[in-house]
Amino acid sequence: MKKTLSVLILLALLGLVAAATLPAQKEAAPKLKGTITISGAWALYPMVVKWAEEFRKLNPDIRFDISAGGAGKGIADALAEMVDIGMVSREINPAEVQKGAWFIPVTKDAVVPVINKNNPLFAEILKKGVKKSDFARIWLSEEPLTWNELLGGRSGAQVHVYTRSDSCGAAETWALFMGKKQEDLLGIGVFGDPGLNEAVRKDELGIGFNNINYAYDATTLKPMAGTAILPIDLNGNGKIDADEGFYGDRDAITKAIADDKYPSPPARDLYLVCKGQPKNRLVTAFMKWILKDGQLFVPEAGYIGLAPAKIAQALTKIGQ
Repeated sequence: MKKTLSVLILLALLGLVAAATLPAQKEAAPKLKGTITISGAWALYPMVVKWAEEFRKLNPDIRFDISAGGAGKGIADALAEMVDIGMVSREINPAEVQKGAWFIPVTKDAVVPVINKNNPLFAEILKKGVKKSDFARIWLSEEPLTWNELLGGRSGAQVHVYTRSDSCGAAETWALFMGKKQEDLLGIGVFGDPGLNEAVRKDELGIGFNNINYAYDATTLKPMAGTAILPIDLNGNGKIDADEGFYGDRDAITKAIADDKYPSPPARDLYLVCKGQPKNRLVTAFMKWILKDGQLFVPEAGYIGLAPAKIAQALTKIGQ
């Protein structure tokens, strides 16, 4: 009995010594918890919503408050610190940087011209397309223009022009394609991407412009019901050649953008903006995840991924 007890005591002592010499167990990383507020560009809204949904699967105690309202609202809200992050679908200008705008690119998309599928000249429009110089006639000239004149004919029904009433990246980018600014665009002002597409859908003589994810249906990947994408005659030869006809579905246009076949502008980077470099660890964790694992969700959401060099630069800027 005494021998057995001695053995048990010896084993217990050896166990204590072994435990003392083992490396300390690492503590589990603290769970992320809190709320991230985001507002801004319609163009970036669907992508950020998708990112938020996927990020919450990994961090269920994080809440997101996300609202769309245009790039102008996004940058203003961020600079006023009314939100943690602003979504902006245009270049950040020097005046905004001076006010403290800190930003990183997170994905790419483009703006496309949209027309009504019941336009009386629809077949001819798709065949010929519109030259860059003619877009200036549509949105920058106060002289009324007819659809026949636009296609090289005479007289006919007048083009009904629509633009955005809210300060937004889509209008700024579309204007930049013609060498101008949003305030230079003429036409009937409509609020938001969905509103502008709806206005064109209801007017068979209408023309407008949309971010890709509001020009194409997310389920069918085809242009929104009742509308079509107006092809751009990139080489100006008066017809849409085989390598210019990439508007049939969302996959085709995003591939054209990725292959640099669609001009820039209106192809552009999309940004997340903060007032100064973010110090909130929830915000920085979300941004780092977007630039790493989050890029896996970009194609299925109808956007174009960033080049590896841009991702590396953005991670360095965050403080990776």
